[in-house]
Amino acid sequence: MIAFDTNLLVRAVVADDPAQVAIVQRLIMQDSVFISRTVLLETEWVLRSVYVKSRVEILEFFRALLEVDNTEIEDSQKVGYALDWYELGADFADALHLAICGFAVLHTLDKGFCKTASEAGLTPPIVVVG
Repeated sequence: MIAFDTNLLVRAVVADDPAQVAIVQRLIMQDSVFISRTVLLETEWVLRSVYVKSRVEILEFFRALLEVDNTEIEDSQKVGYALDWYELGADFADALHLAICGFAVLHTLDKGFCKTASEAGLTPPIVVVG
C-alpha cells in the first residue's frame, strides 16, 4: 500500500498536467492507495479556493474515492458522515472535525457550525458556547 499526498489527488481531479495525471493513474493501477483525512481536508481547500471547483464537483470526487476498491480512506465511515453534512451546506473542515470527535461533544463559538445538518438531527450533539 502507498499513501497519496494532496497534489496527487488534485492532479486526478483537475487533470491540468498530462504527464502528472499519467503518473497518478500508474500509481493507482500498481498499488492500493491510502488517503488520510488531512489530505482530504487540504484537497477540498485547494479544489475550492485555487481551482474554484463547486461543492457538487468536490462531493462527487470524494464519494467516488470512497467507492474505489483499491483506495483506503482513513476513517472512511466518518468521512462519509462528513460528506453527508457537507452536502447539506456545512463547511467541509467543520464537518470533518465533528465527524471524528467520537463520543466527545464538540463545543464551538460558531453559531453556523454544521447548522442545517445539526437542526435536521443528523449530527452528534454540538454545543455553541458564548
